[in-house]
Amino acid sequence: MTTKPKAKKFRIRKTGATQSAAARPVPGPENTASADTSARPADTSPQPAAAQPDMQGSTRPAPAAGAASPSPQPGQQTTAQASTDLDEIRKEGLTGRQLRMARRLAQKHNLPATSDFDAVRQLRLRGIDPFERANMLELVVQPNTAQPEGSPRAPGSVQLPQTVAPDKIALPATELSPAERRNREIQEIQRDIARRRRRKLALLGARLAFFVMLPTILAGYYFFAVATPMYAAKSEFLVLKADSAGGGGLGGLLSGTQFATSQDSIAVQSYLQSKEAMLRLDREAGFKSHFTQEWIDPIQRLTTDPTNEEAYKIYSRNVKIGYDPTEGVIRMEVSAADPELSAEFSRRLIGYAQEKVNQLSEQKRSDQVGEAEAALDLAEEKRRNAQERLVRLQQRGTVLDPEGVILSLRSQISTFEVQRQERELELAALLDNTRPNEAKVAGARADIARLDSLIQRLNDKMINASAGENSLASLTVEIQMAQADLATRDMMLQSALQQVETTRMEANRQVRYLTTAVEPVPSQEPTYPRRFENTILAFLIFSGIYLMCSLTASILREQVSS
Repeated sequence: MTTKPKAKKFRIRKTGATQSAAARPVPGPENTASADTSARPADTSPQPAAAQPDMQGSTRPAPAAGAASPSPQPGQQTTAQASTDLDEIRKEGLTGRQLRMARRLAQKHNLPATSDFDAVRQLRLRGIDPFERANMLELVVQPNTAQPEGSPRAPGSVQLPQTVAPDKIALPATELSPAERRNREIQEIQRDIARRRRRKLALLGARLAFFVMLPTILAGYYFFAVATPMYAAKSEFLVLKADSAGGGGLGGLLSGTQFATSQDSIAVQSYLQSKEAMLRLDREAGFKSHFTQEWIDPIQRLTTDPTNEEAYKIYSRNVKIGYDPTEGVIRMEVSAADPELSAEFSRRLIGYAQEKVNQLSEQKRSDQVGEAEAALDLAEEKRRNAQERLVRLQQRGTVLDPEGVILSLRSQISTFEVQRQERELELAALLDNTRPNEAKVAGARADIARLDSLIQRLNDKMINASAGENSLASLTVEIQMAQADLATRDMMLQSALQQVETTRMEANRQVRYLTTAVEPVPSQEPTYPRRFENTILAFLIFSGIYLMCSLTASILREQVSS
């Protein structure tokens, strides 16, 4: 082709577009009829010519040679000239993009189209060109099957650029396949996820930097640059019990172990950790004045005139005492800004513990021995009362021993009765003779009478001594009761004496004493603060707090959203 036809072609396209836009008829029955009548001669021409594409990319059959109507100029086809027959529309070689555009346009105008070609036909019947806005460069037109290739062109027809088959020239497709569309959507989702992940990571890093790293840096700065070095003096001591060979039961089994003194050790530990020990240490060694010095950092320093509660907080922080029940050892660590002063504090606290142990032992001994001695005094007093009562009973009668008098009377009566029986036997022997001696018989009878008279007097005396309240019998009973009471009090007194001796021996065996296993020694290097360990610990604490708060917030947010 030469340069001149190309210029003409571009000019014709421009004018054709203008004329097409200007000559568009108004939709109506007249226009529809005219379009139908104008399209019929072209369809029924005996010699079909090569179909030429219009400016929108659609093809139409060329007019036959010798037709009455003048051949239209290239690019000036109107809606009235468009074919409305479905077969002819199918032969135009419309692309899928054009058909979809026609289908969407028909749906926009509410046309009841049964197919894409029917949508093109109904739009043309309404006087609407469905391909007016189509871009010619984006359309791939199928070859026109109305006129075979190589057939001669009709005379007077204009040579327009022919369509090229898709298999000959591969143009970039503007429509994506479902697989490509799905891949593109997946990529967009992945990019969105990555973008949101980066944003969340950035926010997470900011939160961690503000809530974890910044406090950790501040804590590390304090430990490395601000904190005053503290020197610790460590010591160990034990509360022991005096050795004893005796003792039975559970106490004897535990006497040689650390469990025998566990209560005393716990009492000593509690005393050293009490405010009483702190006040005594302040009075004797100046605990408050040491921690109110200006060169101590503000966190560990006391105010100028601190209260006992403020000083006790510092005391609890710097005096650490622990009791190991498996070994029975009390370990103590005293920290101060001066190493010599820390050792002095430790020695004084050990002295306080020694005094406390002695007080506990003395109190136990005094309690045990005091109870035994009180029981002994009570037994002695009761024995004395019983003895006094016996003496008063013995002094109340005319005789000192009424029981002895009664026994003597009874023995005399028994003796005289025996003699009387002997005299009666002699008299009977004399009377058995045929010619008894009257003198001997009279003498025997006189002896028997005298013995009867004596026995009668003794019986009367016995009866008189046993009758009445102050008789020898009642007095004897009271004296016997008093003697039995006195004997009982004697036994109780002996038991009380034995108990006192046993209690004293047991109290001597129960004596506790404190022995120092490790003496406090001044430290040459500062023990606290442990800079690296404390910084790592602060990091872990802040991380744990942040993690707990984040989990709590996430759970609450999830509960609220659900």
